[in-house]
Amino acid sequence: MKKISMLMLALGVLSSASAIAEPMRFGLEAEYPPFESKNAKGELEGFDIELGNTICKVAQLQCSWVESSFDTLIPGLAAKKFDVINSAMNITEKRKESIDFTNPIYRIPSQLVAKTDSGLTSTVEGLKGKNIGVLQASIQEVYAKEHWEPKGVTITSYKDQNMVYNDMVNGRLDGTLVMAAAGQAGFLDKPEGKGYAFVGKPVEDTKILGSGIGFGLRKGDDALKAKLNAAIAKVQADGTVTTLAKKYFKGFDVSVK
Repeated sequence: MKKISMLMLALGVLSSASAIAEPMRFGLEAEYPPFESKNAKGELEGFDIELGNTICKVAQLQCSWVESSFDTLIPGLAAKKFDVINSAMNITEKRKESIDFTNPIYRIPSQLVAKTDSGLTSTVEGLKGKNIGVLQASIQEVYAKEHWEPKGVTITSYKDQNMVYNDMVNGRLDGTLVMAAAGQAGFLDKPEGKGYAFVGKPVEDTKILGSGIGFGLRKGDDALKAKLNAAIAKVQADGTVTTLAKKYFKGFDVSVK
């Protein structure tokens, strides 16, 4: 009888471990610090990495990471190369035509980066005749092509943001429209960012720029969405999101309005 009890206990432990270890794959583009990037050892790091790992722990999910270029994240999700997009992706009506999203987790403004003495502003009048670089498939690309390109501003798209910075430093671009925290950590805080700054005010267009950043899921994954939303609510309520924001986004208010 004692052996049977021990066996039942062991089976119970195994069953519990199996439930805890439910696998989930995050898809991300790993060239966008401070959201997600790789350190010198080739390890993933950044706000979204720490946030994702914390949410996986709270939701009792065993998470892994699958790298992809930003413009192939939604097709990759549809093709089941991964289960959830966690890559600083803003929730927009256009994207919601293709995929579903969790509740917004945080929000970052979009701003123009250019030479400090350029005299540029984030308006059509201030950019006419200039060449502005953007990340391909980003909301910044959509905004620039909708508001600026038809009125005489050249918009050049790139597969990763680091290529934008390189071309800007080498004089092939006049500026870049970028998520402000990415511009700060990925360029302005680095030696190559000397002499550059945010110019003009953050751009505004809720329809294009979205309601905040969340995780992207396939339509119909309602059980996973509910589990992630519950975990998101917990890490927002216990101050985890605020703590991580202070670490990675100094000076930026990331609260979802």
